[in-house]
Amino acid sequence: MRRRQSPTHPYQDDSRGPRIQKVLADAGVGSRRACEEAVDEGRVTVNGHRIDGLPAWVDPAKDDIRFDGRRLKAAERHVYVMLFKPKGYVSTNSDPEGRPRAIDIVRHPSHARLYAVGRLDLDASGLLLLTNDGELANRLTHPRFEMAKGYEVMVGGRVEDSDVQRLERAVFRSPAGEGESASGGSHLVVLKRDAARSLLYMELRESRNRDVRTLMARLGHPVRKLRRVRMGPLQLKGLQAGEWRELTPKELAILREHAFATPQQRAARKSERRPSPAAAEEAKVAERAAQAAAKRAPSRGGRTSGARTTSARTPAPRTPSSRTPSSRTPSPRTPSSRTPSSRTPSARSGASRSRTGDSGPRGYHSKSTTARTAPAGRAPRKR
Repeated sequence: MRRRQSPTHPYQDDSRGPRIQKVLADAGVGSRRACEEAVDEGRVTVNGHRIDGLPAWVDPAKDDIRFDGRRLKAAERHVYVMLFKPKGYVSTNSDPEGRPRAIDIVRHPSHARLYAVGRLDLDASGLLLLTNDGELANRLTHPRFEMAKGYEVMVGGRVEDSDVQRLERAVFRSPAGEGESASGGSHLVVLKRDAARSLLYMELRESRNRDVRTLMARLGHPVRKLRRVRMGPLQLKGLQAGEWRELTPKELAILREHAFATPQQRAARKSERRPSPAAAEEAKVAERAAQAAAKRAPSRGGRTSGARTTSARTPAPRTPSSRTPSSRTPSPRTPSSRTPSSRTPSARSGASRSRTGDSGPRGYHSKSTTARTAPAGRAPRKR
């Protein structure tokens, strides 16, 4: 790219309309950054005047704007596509080596000329945003706006919690002379791990490109798989590798809100260090597992595993029934000379009792009871 110089063209009045790079991006020429480079290279003319520098303002409805000698078409309808880029595809639209392109996977009905927002390595997979909205693409990729991007990284070896700070210092360290602390709001979270491998969530907010694979290999944790799962507020969900869909109106509104945020709003987001949704879900799973283990823990002597409290075993109250000895109210009797031996079976054999309709306590007999033979030694009672 040649060095920029002061423009000499007659289109330096900002009241004429939008900037030339925005008009070119809306027409599908490329991202705003690519359009600025095309202007600097002298590939754009307006009404026969070569645009030899920026800024430049044009009127798309009246001016004859040409790119490489071809007149621009009317602005296309903006299309926003989320693609789950598979491994082995390049994200650029032009590849001299002829490798498979991610753009070839998307067959949009509008036949719009789409461009990838940012780059995703050949050996990486995950979320790739495709659009013909050059202004939004510029906001999402320009280093000044520092749009957060989240990656799930599978590395070899077991990464302990004590290793996280060391990895952050190595991967996110500031340039020479600015210290060794992690900057830009980038952070790293351990999602899963075992003896042979670990799954990390890595969020990058800084503008500088980093070779994560090389850095992690030097630290003893070679990268086995890298997948982008987040770009700004967008999350990779509802797609399998090689599938794509258009953004929903809600997703697009939130994305534009993040992209066109004020510097104060960007600074507030930059200071936040929240774990990824996957990390939050992992924490919930761990908490539920701990609660289930606490419930399965055996209790001894009524003591719980937490507080040392002993529950007193209070027997349930027993309601006296009509057949318990305590409920029997014996009738008063006069002392007699009767002894147990005086009650002979023959004396009891003649007694006949009617229990029909007897609702009183035991030992009570209704008036329908027939005469009975008195035991020996006792006079029969008169009725």
